Amino acid sequence: MSAETKSPANNKPLPTQAQVVIIGGGVIGCSIAYHLTKLGWKDVILLEKAQLTAGTTWHAAGLVVTPSGDELSVELSTYTVDLIKSIEKETGQATGFKDIGYLQLACTPDWLEERRRMAVAARRLGVNYQEISPKEV
Repeated sequence: MSAETKSPANNKPLPTQAQVVIIGGGVIGCSIAYHLTKLGWKDVILLEKAQLTAGTTWHAAGLVVTPSGDELSVELSTYTVDLIKSIEKETGQATGFKDIGYLQLACTPDWLEERRRMAVAARRLGVNYQEISPKEV
């Protein structure tokens, strides 16, 4: 990148070097920048050709589901929900997130058994996981 390259947003010259350069301001790029700066990194640049989260991230449904499989996935999903809730408090910027839960139907005995195993891990991690009968659906 030459020293003469300008940022289209503010017409200021872009830095010629940085410790970390993140290309793409979608959910992953923004998350990487957020977490690195939370860890104290100062020399982080995020480059986005248009508007943050205006690419494929913008078209996503934005579903965050807990639990979602193995224990590590449950931890990651739980962390994500907690992070989304804290970002609104931290920044004052509304995220539009609604923590409404979801319904999953077990159509086979094997699937039901898998969901029950998953529920044990989810509950151990503090996730509210309830089994309901077919009549309750």
